[in-house]
Amino acid sequence: MSLCLPMNLRESEAVMKVALGQEKADLAVVNAKVLNVYTGELLDGWSVSTKGKRVAYTGTSPDHTLGPETLVIDAKGKTVIPGLIDGHAHLAWLFSIGEFLKYAMKGGTTTIITETMEAFPIAGYDGVSAFLDSLKDQPIKILGTAPAMVSTSKAASGISRETLGKILAREDIVGLGESYWQGVFQEPEKMLPLFEETRLTGKTLEGHSAGASAKKLAAYISAGISSCHEPIDAQQALERLRLGIHVMAREGSIRRDVEAISQIKDMGAELRRLTLVTDGVVPEDLMEKGYMEFVVQKAIDCGFNPITAVQMATLNAAEHFSLDRMIGGIAPGRYADFLIIPDIRKIEAEYVVSNGRIIAQEGRLLVSPREHVFPEPMRQTVRLPRKIEPSDFAVSAGTRQSADVRVIELVTDLVTKESTMTLPVVEGQIRADAGQDILKIAATDRSHEPGKTFVGFIRGFGMKAGAIASSSSWDTSDIVVIGADDADMALAVNRIYELQGGSVVCAYGKIVAEIHTPVMGIISDAPVEKLAEQMKAIRKAASDLGVGFPDPLLTLAALTGAAIPYLRICEEGLVNLKDGKTLGLFIEN
Repeated sequence: MSLCLPMNLRESEAVMKVALGQEKADLAVVNAKVLNVYTGELLDGWSVSTKGKRVAYTGTSPDHTLGPETLVIDAKGKTVIPGLIDGHAHLAWLFSIGEFLKYAMKGGTTTIITETMEAFPIAGYDGVSAFLDSLKDQPIKILGTAPAMVSTSKAASGISRETLGKILAREDIVGLGESYWQGVFQEPEKMLPLFEETRLTGKTLEGHSAGASAKKLAAYISAGISSCHEPIDAQQALERLRLGIHVMAREGSIRRDVEAISQIKDMGAELRRLTLVTDGVVPEDLMEKGYMEFVVQKAIDCGFNPITAVQMATLNAAEHFSLDRMIGGIAPGRYADFLIIPDIRKIEAEYVVSNGRIIAQEGRLLVSPREHVFPEPMRQTVRLPRKIEPSDFAVSAGTRQSADVRVIELVTDLVTKESTMTLPVVEGQIRADAGQDILKIAATDRSHEPGKTFVGFIRGFGMKAGAIASSSSWDTSDIVVIGADDADMALAVNRIYELQGGSVVCAYGKIVAEIHTPVMGIISDAPVEKLAEQMKAIRKAASDLGVGFPDPLLTLAALTGAAIPYLRICEEGLVNLKDGKTLGLFIEN
């Protein structure tokens, strides 16, 4: 059961009878300190009794709900808190859901809201449906947001109102996923009808307002945006809270913002619209740190009141998505999602209950996630018309001796700017110059116009030799490759085609490290432990070749993204996110 549905008639009758003592509970936790997130109270000597998937009774006198068949857990003064909710995740990347849940569930996460944007540019509506189907019938509830599809690639950009309507009609979809503010302003005729379609369903409009000025931020929110997960400090968070939206503080593998945002606790602001999210985690972090239990603990360690910290990962998230009648707190009629922890300051699950079942105890899973088999078409999505040749990455410049070109300059591992450089032309071509840290970068479409390629230059990546490529690229269906050598670039891309998806590092004509992601080219079949080892191998191989960034695959994926400033690449050319215009390589005087 992964949907989050209101009680049906049978459930209502059953929980009422248990609350009245006419029937007995299936499970009861007694002698606990129960956190009431609705009132902010920690209630000592309370109990929780459940029937089926629902809470039937909370209070100090549970005896009338107990029978010979009731499973009774004596909490002995330990604390019971609601099941944790990740309100903004990206599950359509790297992990199969079964492998991901083996780690995520045992720490106390019982609901996840995930984007579906990764699947749509690759396989459209069918891809989104196939991904959502993999999330069904899991021991915890997993819901999705529909893809807004702001993209650097015109071929991948946009979703029809009709298709969006079909996705929004699904019971496992809670809103329209993050829509980057620049794209909304640049193409309002495309985006605002999607917003209207979403509002008509009563579902949320998730936002992404990084870098928006006060005036633009107000305009963006006025279109109906209900949240933003992009604030990186307390002042940005407060600015958005004052405008009436829900702010999501990230503590995941892409950004770790909770410590900086925690200063908001001293600003006197009401925090009921502040939530904690991951925005995605990588295998190593999931294994070593955990999932939402780590995020809540980090908030507590950064000085948030423990009750407030738990609210930020339970009720606050549920209220944002209008799910608080069903999840987010421990109260009669709600889903029986909760965990037993040693005390309110130590988020370490001794028992995890989801949908009324004990799914984990002392860090051991008692209920296994469902392993999902994707249909074969979802495993054949890297479509290239022919083998890639080194000459496909040649940059011809005619008979001139030098050429003025636009270069993507890496300011950080994610942020770029546009630089102008005069590069030498040798035998009619502009070549990579690893000694000057000038590498080639190429984006090759694998779905819409398979084989269509744009080749440019990038500075700041540090690679001295070889190439690195990946079929996981933000907001597009491109294979992205960076390299110092055309032959290694071709080898890496061709290997991805053979694998039908993956990430590959090549050097001196050999494959040095790789990850296989055959499902839509973005999801692996491998166990979490193997994925973590493969990602370490990718990082080491890239580091050995001179790359200094902590996660080269993240840097690679972000270079096509339409969210982070400023100069990006897709199969059509270079894209300036300030105005959304697609640019060529050469600067013509």
